[in-house]
Amino acid sequence: MIDNVTDKDWLLIGRIVGAHGLNGHIKVYPESDFPERFIEPGERWIEKPGANPTPIQLISGRYLEGKNIYLVKLAGIDFRDQAEDLSGAKLVVPVGDRLPVAPGEFHVSDLIGLRVILQSDQTAIGTITNVFTTGHDLLEVSLPTAESTSDLDTASKRTEPERALSLESKHHPSLRSKAAQKLRRKARRAKKKQTKTLLIPFVEDIVPVVDVLAGRVEITPPAGLIELA
Repeated sequence: MIDNVTDKDWLLIGRIVGAHGLNGHIKVYPESDFPERFIEPGERWIEKPGANPTPIQLISGRYLEGKNIYLVKLAGIDFRDQAEDLSGAKLVVPVGDRLPVAPGEFHVSDLIGLRVILQSDQTAIGTITNVFTTGHDLLEVSLPTAESTSDLDTASKRTEPERALSLESKHHPSLRSKAAQKLRRKARRAKKKQTKTLLIPFVEDIVPVVDVLAGRVEITPPAGLIELA
């Protein structure tokens, strides 16, 4: 069971993805594995884009099998247009409302940033950057490459001709434009090559060790999984 973290003060528990029916029900994509977040009545908070969270009462909710969403009824949201206005907003709770987890279970915030180590030879392969809970939990691991470092260096450092061209461009706008285009192309190529990602099933056979205090997980990937990245 896991809750996500939206910032230091709030836990992201769900995303409102649309309206359902005519009576103000909303569809919520869960970012928490705690069903009570969407079913048990009580206070929740709505965070609209660019606004601070505001409290609202959750009246009831139920899970839609096979669709991985909850239908939720909120106090004061009684018509479809009101529900539609909430589409794109987040459902959050204060970080102090973080629920306890059972042994072997983790909050998403516990996992993000952990180093990923091959158990066989203790080689570090990357860092957990996200957790997807689409039926089976998946760890997204960022795999930095040596190539990305050199590309970024190349894109961020100007050669002598480029510096000269930059000086000339003060008096020659056409040269400025060409130089800028060249640097932007380099930056885009470097960004594309900056990192690769790998999705690792978060199951005990593949991730036997999770040591949050040490900031690491150890994996025993099946043959070919690492090579897919």
